[in-house]
Amino acid sequence: MYQLLNGLSVIEASSFVASPTAGLYCAQFGAEVIRVDQVGGGPDYRRWPVTAENNSLYWENLNRAKKSVALNLGVPEGRELLKELVRATGQFITNFPAEGFLSHAKLSEGRSDLVTVRVMGWADGAPALDYTVNNAVGYPMLTGPGPEPVNHVLPAWDLLSGAYAAFALLAAIQRRAVTGEGSEVRIPLSDVAIGTVANLGGIAEVLYSGENRPRLGNAVYGLFGRDFVTADGQRTMIVVVTHRQWANLIAALDLGDRIAAIEAARGVSFAADDGLRYTHRDALYPLFESAIGARPHADLAAALDGAGIVHSAYRTMQDAAQDSRLVGGNPMFSAFDANPSGFAYPAAGAFGTIPQQERGAPQPAPRNGQHSEEVLTSRLNLSSGEFARLIDTGIVGTDR
Repeated sequence: MYQLLNGLSVIEASSFVASPTAGLYCAQFGAEVIRVDQVGGGPDYRRWPVTAENNSLYWENLNRAKKSVALNLGVPEGRELLKELVRATGQFITNFPAEGFLSHAKLSEGRSDLVTVRVMGWADGAPALDYTVNNAVGYPMLTGPGPEPVNHVLPAWDLLSGAYAAFALLAAIQRRAVTGEGSEVRIPLSDVAIGTVANLGGIAEVLYSGENRPRLGNAVYGLFGRDFVTADGQRTMIVVVTHRQWANLIAALDLGDRIAAIEAARGVSFAADDGLRYTHRDALYPLFESAIGARPHADLAAALDGAGIVHSAYRTMQDAAQDSRLVGGNPMFSAFDANPSGFAYPAAGAFGTIPQQERGAPQPAPRNGQHSEEVLTSRLNLSSGEFARLIDTGIVGTDR
């Protein structure tokens, strides 16, 4: 936790990954993020992974450092309270439909300088998920050895969309500070996905070549990089991204003479050309398979570390969770036992590090409705009697 956004308040009405991620990143840098959910929890409140008591570990980690207001959004009075909160605050993150009761046009009738950031599926308003958008842009047909498509388990487009939404919120606020004007920024997962494909050269590539990229399994396109198996059965990934790394890798594995023989036979030089190393991988891979396969992993890792070669053994997530470099000794993590689930484990804070500032500890996720009274009475100036009526009629929920 850092306080770079201290003084900024944001209402968040969202579910699943992308939109809550935007709020999380803002909260980790000091914004007051007030999440508004249905009384009892929204559609992602029990999403897996869950504990034996059915508490979502997913939900409590995507919503750390936020406040929670619980409203009955199935009735007009509950929806009106949410709209009033958005107008009173002035900043809104959501993945609710663009033309529903939370449309920017309706909300801005009471707040002309309102900034709304809306995460969507498709730009035309059609629904989509990360997994379906990923299929649409073609990556599963490049992943794995083939011929079957392979869906990536990481929701990359959700996460990119969430980060882009947080950036867009701050950009729109900056514009408002200059012009006094509010705005809505719509961020469709489909545009984030296909735009990223284009930014990485993928659209230009297939139009230029007239064909799709070949399936490469664990090999890296355009570079020398692949997984290899050591003498003791450890599978490890090795990737060369600089010419010096290439020279050092050859020296570490004592392959200079055999590489030179391939260069002479094929009339090429691999010393300063990533593309040639990739193009002639059919000749290079067997050499490296043999050299790496003759060495135990510990010995190989020491040699590669000494040579500045990028490598990593394949491990499970259980292995990663026990790793001192990644988790145990990483200042981004703090031991945490104040979780709504009741389960104690290391919690992640802000991903960025500011050397000039003290890193604050991660904060807990709220319980559903934990801050309903605090937020509604202070933001909307509700009296204690009016708040009690809302509780009694089921319009508002609390964690009690």
